[in-house]
Amino acid sequence: MGSPSDIRMIDVTKKPVTRRQAIAKGRLVMQASTLSLLKEGNLPKGDALATARLAGIMAAKETHRLIPLCHPLLIDDVDMEISVDKKSSAVEITATVKGSGKTGFEMEALTAVAISALTIYDMCKAVDSKMRLENVRLVKKSGGKSGTVALE
Repeated sequence: MGSPSDIRMIDVTKKPVTRRQAIAKGRLVMQASTLSLLKEGNLPKGDALATARLAGIMAAKETHRLIPLCHPLLIDDVDMEISVDKKSSAVEITATVKGSGKTGFEMEALTAVAISALTIYDMCKAVDSKMRLENVRLVKKSGGKSGTVALE
């Protein structure tokens, strides 16, 4: 087991600045009745979809404050796509984060999805105690030495 002195931020000084993008996805499964309330905007706390979109954008911008060894990055764009999947009674969340930097935006995209889903969870928990957050994952990244990597 390592000691606290082994913990360090990765030195990216010599890496070139490149255009980068990361896409992450996740889903929140809930009861059909909860999904209906959410879709209609009739939850006790209000419009969960709009709130979750804003929460995801804010989370991407604050990732370096939440994950101890993440570099603060200049984000050019955060796009949050949140859709309702009636068939599986779930909310599908996709975050795309873009910018130029010496390291990738994977953590920002993953954080955006997770916080967006947790925001919906918080706004729905009064009416549904059986929700579950599933399959938060990176699906694509581009830029840097590894080029484009599609994971889905």
